[in-house]
Amino acid sequence: MSDEAAPHFDDFIDNMMKGHDFLLKEFGVKPRIAWHIDPFGHSNASPRLFADMGFDAWFFARMDYQDKARRLNTSEMEWVWRPFFNHEGKRTQIFTHTLYQHYSSPKGFDFDTKSSDDPIIDDPEMQGYNVNEKVQELRDWIDH
Repeated sequence: MSDEAAPHFDDFIDNMMKGHDFLLKEFGVKPRIAWHIDPFGHSNASPRLFADMGFDAWFFARMDYQDKARRLNTSEMEWVWRPFFNHEGKRTQIFTHTLYQHYSSPKGFDFDTKSSDDPIIDDPEMQGYNVNEKVQELRDWIDH
């Protein structure tokens, strides 16, 4: 991933091409979904370039706090981003999602060693077996 906040477009494209070439040669895949968990911003050109490079979707964590608050209140954390719409119209667009919890896990699903959240116990022979409850808890969180 390139620095998305202030790169020159040539650097952005070169970086992405090198990464895509590596993934294609080593693993035989071309990414279609972008996962940018911790860039420190995006230029308006970023979604345009991702769409032009063949990405179907873009997920990221950082967003202006005021924009995020508004989107959380209006259930708009997912949207179709149409950068440069006045010039490009719908020709260049990409499904976009901002992570709700930045890059933290939902409450009840933090399995770090310092967490007090209950672990998932998936062996029915063990005391505390809780898969069904944890699955329902995660479904409830997703549906909320």
